[in-house]
Amino acid sequence: MRIAIAGLIGGLVMFFWGAFAHMVLPLGEMSMRAPLDEDKVLTALHEGLPPEHGIYVLPHFDPAMHGDDTKLAAYSAKATASPYAFIVYTPYGKDPLAMGNNLFHQWLSDTLAALIMALVMIRAGTGAVRGLCIGLAFGVFTWLALSVPFWNWYRFPGAFTIGYLIEQAFGWLLAGAVMGWWLGRKTAPSVKPLA
Repeated sequence: MRIAIAGLIGGLVMFFWGAFAHMVLPLGEMSMRAPLDEDKVLTALHEGLPPEHGIYVLPHFDPAMHGDDTKLAAYSAKATASPYAFIVYTPYGKDPLAMGNNLFHQWLSDTLAALIMALVMIRAGTGAVRGLCIGLAFGVFTWLALSVPFWNWYRFPGAFTIGYLIEQAFGWLLAGAVMGWWLGRKTAPSVKPLA
């Protein structure tokens, strides 16, 4: 039960820190920009991409080009001369202000991650300081495993990548400290009845 409660506490800490980081601090929106002509871009996406949810990288590299030096050279020249885009595309709209499902999924993923961290804490030892160190390690691990590859391979902007490091490292540091404190509390000894 202590581990489950620690997971819930850590999930809530991370969830509320994430809300603060995105709504009060600029961490979640670093490097996000508005297009010069949004309607033109939306029309081009609608006309130029298949009508299915997916990720599109432009210029597109077709793995079938491997082994064909002419096609590879043409792709390399096009990629060098063209702009680059990493597009997460959905052909249908959704009201971004209707966040109920998104908030639930965020809380759930934060809580499940905190539960995994609580299991590690139980094996590694508890206490606020140890929890703080484990939480910081989890935050940096998350960043190294996810954000750095996106920066490296998909050209995510450096400021966005650094913002995500701050968000993850500090958030899990806070969650780890609270979880470590909770798990390390001394429980009151049971009182034996007098016979």
